[in-house]
Amino acid sequence: MAKKVLIIGAVALGPKVACRLRRLDPQLEITLIDRDDIISYGGCGIPYYVGGDINDIEDLCKTTSHALRDEAFFENCKGIRVLTRVEAKEINRRQKQVKVCNLETGEETLLPYDKLVLATGASAFRPPFPGSGLPRVFTVSDLHEAKNLKTLMSTGKVSRAVVVGAGAIGLEITEALTDLWGIATTLVEMEDQVLPTLLGKCIARVAAGELQKHGVELLLEARVLEVSENPETGKLTVKTSKKSLEVDIVVLAAGVRPNTALAREAGLALGTSGGISVDQRMRTSDPNIYAGGDCVEVRNLISGENMLMALGSLANRQGRIIATNISGGQSHFKGTVGTFCLKLFELGVSKAGLTYRQAKETGFDPVYGVVSQADHAHFYPSSELIYISLLADRKSRKILGIEAAGKNGDAVKARVDTIAVLLDHGLHVDEVCSLEIGYAPPFASAMDVINNAGNALDNILAGNNRPIDAADFLYEFVHKTTRIIDVRGEKEAAPFKAKYGARWVNIPQDQLRRRYSEIPGNEPFFLICDTGPRSYEAQVFLSSRGITNTRNIQGGFAMIKVTDPTFI
Repeated sequence: MAKKVLIIGAVALGPKVACRLRRLDPQLEITLIDRDDIISYGGCGIPYYVGGDINDIEDLCKTTSHALRDEAFFENCKGIRVLTRVEAKEINRRQKQVKVCNLETGEETLLPYDKLVLATGASAFRPPFPGSGLPRVFTVSDLHEAKNLKTLMSTGKVSRAVVVGAGAIGLEITEALTDLWGIATTLVEMEDQVLPTLLGKCIARVAAGELQKHGVELLLEARVLEVSENPETGKLTVKTSKKSLEVDIVVLAAGVRPNTALAREAGLALGTSGGISVDQRMRTSDPNIYAGGDCVEVRNLISGENMLMALGSLANRQGRIIATNISGGQSHFKGTVGTFCLKLFELGVSKAGLTYRQAKETGFDPVYGVVSQADHAHFYPSSELIYISLLADRKSRKILGIEAAGKNGDAVKARVDTIAVLLDHGLHVDEVCSLEIGYAPPFASAMDVINNAGNALDNILAGNNRPIDAADFLYEFVHKTTRIIDVRGEKEAAPFKAKYGARWVNIPQDQLRRRYSEIPGNEPFFLICDTGPRSYEAQVFLSSRGITNTRNIQGGFAMIKVTDPTFI
């Protein structure tokens, strides 16, 4: 008798398991069930459907050869039985059966299994403030909600919106609302930065600047207290801890919660982060039951802690591993370094590893260096500045994380991916400095920005570069009297001298060696150039002359400009 494999959940991981199983064993009896009637779609594409980059909702459900992945496709092309609008209600582990309910008829039946796979995913979190369940308060958890939201916006009756939550989905939806539909959007976030669990403050400020550049109102360190509806106009009033807003729609992007009720009620072990606990073979505490995707917790390979990470890329990789192991193979999922990437208007943003705060909380002594540099050779016409923050542990010099942003998103992602694949191998600062990177002017500089990020961090750890973050500089410059030494040319410095007067001292680099005596040795100064290297050299030179009370602005004026475009 053929072995029976039952898979609960048919969006990302479930279909991946089923299709690989079929390729590995043509004799298996594979059944895939889902409570929805839309299956096997690219959930990460939902913001781009809402925003108009993807016109047809069915495109998210099609293969690369444009075949629609529906029940008939799986039956005819893959030999896989698919039951939609069928919900799993209870797992009987002793009898190896799952009680299911047909949501159309209410009929309950038992489905037997030899191996069971839980691909139950995660659900969008609706914060418990009054009004979170009103009709025009949306989540973007599935294609049905996405279609309803897009249909409403296409009527032209939506002019103002609030997005709650500045995580990745919140930012993608914010772009979708403003870029295509021209909707005035306010983004509300309870933390003091955007992407609070994904980025450190430095690169997060670059992302925030991009949002504001495109007209998005940011309300940081703010909470939504209540949403109420005017029954006559249909307008929503969003009361936050900072202000009240009258809008047409609210989109909740306050995170997701793993769907673990079925596993918990079956007595399967859950992890400390709330997801289903699995081993490296993706087995639950019952060796006949596997789980993967958004419903499980995974090991962070840098911190060693368990975490939730809802990404379609992880689900697909885990699906392959599960299928291999069910078929008798030996495949393992070690964990993740938390790599992610994001398109935000004209900006690409990417990250791998820990943020400064996460590293601190884990027990490391984190130090980071920031560089601004052309992503291609600076003389190549299509080059754009890329901003990179590289994080290491002070004592061990082990790289803990990398964050990057820039206009050429592919270049941003490539730099982060380069470090990401090495993070769990104990990559050290010195290795980044000499890391072999492909070079040609259309793609990179002879000394790549990754190498220079390592160099900057090496100089900081050695005590030669005494830095200050651009945002910290901006705060101190406003609230204190510290002066600046600008080592750029006179023409570049002129507008700043005119605006800030005696606080802005211009001594071009080629004059510094003969004019350094003009600098009071006991007065603190900030050092600035375009992107950081010249001001760092100035700091080294001044230190050799006994002038040590200086701080070099990381990333130079380029980083200041993207952090606060109003500075000049």
